[in-house]
Parts: sequence; C-alpha cells; structure tokens
Amino acid sequence: MKAEIIAIGTELLLGNIVNTNAAHLAEGLASVGIDTYRQTVVGDNPERLKEALEAAYEVADMVITSGGLGATGDDLSKETAAAYFGKKLVENETAKAHIREFMENLGRKLTENQWKQAMLPEGSIALQNSNGTAPGFILEADGKTLIMLPGPPSEIVPMFDKQVIPYLREKSGEILVSRTIHLAGIGEAAVESELHEEMLTMSNPTLAPYAKEGIIDLRITAKAQDTEQAYRMIAPVEQMIREKFGVCVLGADEDTMESVIVSLLKERGWKIATAESLTGGWVAGKIVSFPGASEVFEGGFVTYSNEAKMNLLGVKKETIDTYGVVSEETAGEMAKGAAEKLGCEVAVATTGIAGPGGSTEKTPVGTVCFGVYINGKIQTSTVRYTRNRNSNRDFSVIGALNRVRLEILNDNI
Repeated sequence: MKAEIIAIGTELLLGNIVNTNAAHLAEGLASVGIDTYRQTVVGDNPERLKEALEAAYEVADMVITSGGLGATGDDLSKETAAAYFGKKLVENETAKAHIREFMENLGRKLTENQWKQAMLPEGSIALQNSNGTAPGFILEADGKTLIMLPGPPSEIVPMFDKQVIPYLREKSGEILVSRTIHLAGIGEAAVESELHEEMLTMSNPTLAPYAKEGIIDLRITAKAQDTEQAYRMIAPVEQMIREKFGVCVLGADEDTMESVIVSLLKERGWKIATAESLTGGWVAGKIVSFPGASEVFEGGFVTYSNEAKMNLLGVKKETIDTYGVVSEETAGEMAKGAAEKLGCEVAVATTGIAGPGGSTEKTPVGTVCFGVYINGKIQTSTVRYTRNRNSNRDFSVIGALNRVRLEILNDNI
C-alpha cells in the first residue's frame, strides 16, 4: 500500500507553525509497512484541497490528512472530502455525544457551530478525540481510503496511535521494523564509502545513513510479517556494521553519547569533571541531560579567559605564552587541573576558536583542542571544524565526549 500525507492549514504555508504531524504520521505508516509516497501542504482552500486529493489518488491508495476539522467557517476539509467521494455529511450521534460531554467537563457553553464537527461523511468510521471536540474519520470508497485527522498535535497523535494504527495494521498485513546504529568519530563520506555496495544491493532489510552533528546514524529497516521475523533479518546486518566499524559504534536505538558515557563511568565507579572554554558549559550540560548523571558528574569549570584558566585550573602562564591558549598543551593542563581540583578519575577539556573572529595564521577559526585526563594520564588532540560558530561548538561537544568514551575503552589508559 502507498499513502500520501496532506497537511491542511494556511498557517503551515506561511511558516507560522512547524508541521511536526507529518513526521509522526510517516513514521507510524512505516511501522505498519505502508510506504509514504509524498507529503503535501495546502492552505484552507477547498478547491486546492480537492486538487491535492485528485493528485494524491493518482499515485496512492490511501490519503491521510491533518487539520481543517474545527468548528470555524474556514474548516471545510470534511465538506470537500465528502464532495470528492460523492457522499453526504450526516450527523454522527457518537461524535455529538462526545462533543457535549467534553464541553460540559470543561464547564464551557456549547455554541451552535460546535455541532458542525459532529457532521461526518455517510458510511465513515468515526475516530474519537480524547483531547478535543473535533472527531476524525476513516472513509473507504471506490477502492480508496481517506483518513482525516485534526491538526493539534495533542489531538492527532493519540488518535493516530491508538485508533488509526491498529486499523492500518490489519489492512497492511506487514510491518516495518527499524534499528538504528549510531557511529561517532567517523565522517559520513567514509561511512558511505565503506557501505556503498551493501546500500546498493540490499532490498530487505534496507540500510540508510543519516548524518547529525558529530553522529552518523545507520538505520536498518526490515519488512516482515511480525516483529520477531524482522529482528532476525536485521541481526546479521547489525553484526556486519559492528564488525566493520568497531569502536566507532557508539550504540543503538535509544543510546546517546551522554548515556554511554554515564554508563561507562558507572561501571568503573569513576567520576568526571569538565573544563571548558569555547563550549561554554555545553559539555557539562550534555552529560547532565541524562538521568542518573549525578552519580558520575562531579562538576565543571567554564574558564573563558586566560586568567580563569590559570587561577581556577592551574594552567601555567608559560604554557599559554609558549604554546597559545588554543593548544593541546593548554587543553591537557585544563583537564588535569579540573580532575585534581574536584578529585575525579576523569576530566575532559575544550579550548578553541568557534568564530567568526579570533583566528590567527596558526590557529584558524574552527580549531579545537581537546584534553582527556584518566587516572593520571593525559591524551590530547586537535581538530578543525569548518562550520558556523554554534555548529563548531556543537561538534566540539560531541568530539570531546567521544574522546572520553574512546579513552575509557582504550586498554592502554
């Protein structure tokens, strides 16, 4: 089965709100083995919605819409859909009773236009709205399926997940299951080069890369009759990826850089400290964003100025004068100072030039030096990022934590 998602709302076209519904709907469709052929956005205009429906059904068996089901005069989606299928709108008693009960529970007076929402195309299946008054519906006619849902995320998400997905699962007979492997410390081009043949030849499961800031995701997706069969198909592909990329494999699915770091430290009973310059506390913030970080995170220093580095972390003036504030030597002393000040087995430091200014011939914008201290030993490294200021900082956060991860895993430390 192929589906098209149509989002209805002039506010979406104007960019007043972000269309998060489409992502949720597409992901849900994929989970039950239905391919999303296309996504379309139309304004609150009956003629344009009619044109969108006509175009959609030329290539898709099913259309799912969001928005346009309210009580106001410009909410004409149902009317347009009913006319497209040659159906009348009829009062749905279940929907009407829900609207009355919902408004009474809120202590609000019912207005006449509220009853407009209880009018649904004849022959359709009503979908109850647990967080609002506008019901959705499913209409099957002429070999086509139309599913119309309200627009607010608080209404569409539970309606889709609890009522539409079970309906679609029965219709599809297949499911899609995905597992995402996260890689760190390797570039997208290198990953695609290594997996080029596999991505070209694999059809079920499929393998696709997705790049984020500092992380490469490899999504393995299998279409099968049930979840157990899908995971059996996924397993050898995951094993192949793990063998190819070794320590670059950060984790899978819900694993994150911060969750892995916290887990590694907990296993060893170690505490970590941070010493940050260009990242301005973002490394510490990343660690503590994971629940349970308080067991391993002792504290952090944001030492932006040279004086702060010297006074708070014990970085030597001679080091800065000789090697520069953006240097591996300075980063190493920052990490050592943070670990000793807070009595931690592990510390990580960042110093660099995020941009857009501050560069020198020796240290251009994007130059970042890292220092990692583990039980008295220090490892340092330098990279250069070529993005804007905030992206350089984002990449530096992941780069710093990945170096901690790798050094913890390194048996020589």
